[in-house]
Amino acid sequence: MHQDMKYVLLTEEQIREKVSEFAKRLTEEYAGKDPIFVGVLKGVVMFFADVVKEINIPCQIDFMWISSYAGTESATMQVRKDVSANIEGRHVVILEDIFDTGNSLEFTYHHLLSKRPASLKICTLLDKPERRNPAVTVKPDYVGFTIPNEFVVGYGLDYQEHYRNLPYVGVLKPEVYEK
Repeated sequence: MHQDMKYVLLTEEQIREKVSEFAKRLTEEYAGKDPIFVGVLKGVVMFFADVVKEINIPCQIDFMWISSYAGTESATMQVRKDVSANIEGRHVVILEDIFDTGNSLEFTYHHLLSKRPASLKICTLLDKPERRNPAVTVKPDYVGFTIPNEFVVGYGLDYQEHYRNLPYVGVLKPEVYEK
């Protein structure tokens, strides 16, 4: 365990098992549908790669990158990199690392919905309901783990662009992010 971690919340093995469950379920549900799996960069990279490697049907992958700019009342979202595939009439699954406030996922969902896919679902590894913005209306269709309101890093999640490479999800010690 990295010295900046308070504790390991989800082990490599727990994550691997959940990834396999997701891949099996998505393979079954999207058989014959040629789905497009969309990841929102950067945090989703580890989860996304692990899930799609285990998908056993024809599919496509694509990525988006969105940024939020904090304002006085709310953050404004902006698409920095949009999906390159035409998703109109296609079955689309958003793979997400963490569903916390829900602001970015809500924005992403409605942005993709405006492109008129045949279906649009959300698969998130982590759900942190205590942080949810009450105004958010989207809900994930597939949830890996519901987690407490702790500062988590690892397996793609970061603090100041660090810790993404850890193979587990850990809770960062408060003294690390409160300095």
